[in-house]
Amino acid sequence: MSNAPIPAESNEPAATAAVEPIIVESAAPQPAAASEVLIETEVTSDTVTVRRAPKYGRFMTLGAGLGAIVALVLTLSFTPQQSEFVPVGTDGGQVFGFLLLICASIGVALGALVALAFDRALAKRAASVGVEHEVAHRVDETP
Repeated sequence: MSNAPIPAESNEPAATAAVEPIIVESAAPQPAAASEVLIETEVTSDTVTVRRAPKYGRFMTLGAGLGAIVALVLTLSFTPQQSEFVPVGTDGGQVFGFLLLICASIGVALGALVALAFDRALAKRAASVGVEHEVAHRVDETP
């Protein structure tokens, strides 16, 4: 963008039009020629290994969810029936809670093991890539 004025349309020739100078003051101070800032750039090269890795949290969450489903199925399948000889001191909610703790813990562990297996399988596809790292910093001229 420019701060130059837009000339008004007039019928006068361009030579007789008055031109006013515009003074633009900058808010940022301009560096003087003597205090020029010197910037030094360092470039380093390195070789890195790039590979895909599974998200362990997702595998463990999926294992916990499957463990909860197994706990629900076991609770509904093997709910004890009241009998007149052996009194039952637990209800279905308590059985589900205990099975949920056990099955969800086992599911989390199995999910982590599956993620580790995928990690080992995907490690065989790793590739080495050359990279360059640039670091720019100001050079201080202190005597």
